[in-house]
Amino acid sequence: MSKTSLVAIVNHCDKILRTAAIGDYDGAVNGLQMENSGTVTRIAATVDASLATIKLAIAAKADLLLVHHGLFWSKSHPWTGKKFELLKLLVENNLAIYSSHLPLDAHPKLGNNAQLAAALGLKNLKPFFFSHGQNIGLKTTAKISRAELAKRIEHATGVRPKLIPGGKETCRCIGIVTGSAGGDLKQAAAEGVDTFITGEGPHWTYALAEELELNIFYAGHYATETFGVKALAAELSKKFKLPWKFLDHPTGL
Repeated sequence: MSKTSLVAIVNHCDKILRTAAIGDYDGAVNGLQMENSGTVTRIAATVDASLATIKLAIAAKADLLLVHHGLFWSKSHPWTGKKFELLKLLVENNLAIYSSHLPLDAHPKLGNNAQLAAALGLKNLKPFFFSHGQNIGLKTTAKISRAELAKRIEHATGVRPKLIPGGKETCRCIGIVTGSAGGDLKQAAAEGVDTFITGEGPHWTYALAEELELNIFYAGHYATETFGVKALAAELSKKFKLPWKFLDHPTGL
């Protein structure tokens, strides 16, 4: 059985993702969030660190779990009830957790936005959507009908996107920010796109999209953010000769 040190994997992730240099929300806590005994033999990847996905990782016999949304988005103490159960499972099953939020979104090759853009067949990508000190999204010029783009999104994500047809039927400048950027339509429009692909957004964005003459595709927060952890796991598997598995636990949101 192949194995490598947890430190070597963490150092590699921190380096290629530029973890220390990328700004983020305070609750993201990017990097190693939970140690194990120091050795990794099998990697699992999933979108959210939760009691359910930790149980899936244990069943998969993983000793490192890569996640996009980590353990600490909200107050995480006291460690009682389900929180205690989660911590107990991590310790007893020697499971480490490495989390990467905006660093993984922003990565030019492994990132959620880059991977989704590639799956949609979009090329000549440029940095887009400034957030927390850096651009985290991508945009490109194209000439694609809304219907064709909807088909591509559904094929790439497995989810039929919700379209707000605020703009023209032909999409000519497309921006991508996976996750929950729907509340920032004004920023997307100000940066020149006429079509914006993201995961989810609030109800009031329908009227705003019409006012901005902006096409919006809400393709699912979860569905648009499976790409990065898969790409990161595949990268680590190739470099360190370790098996990996994606743990699908969709939220439908």
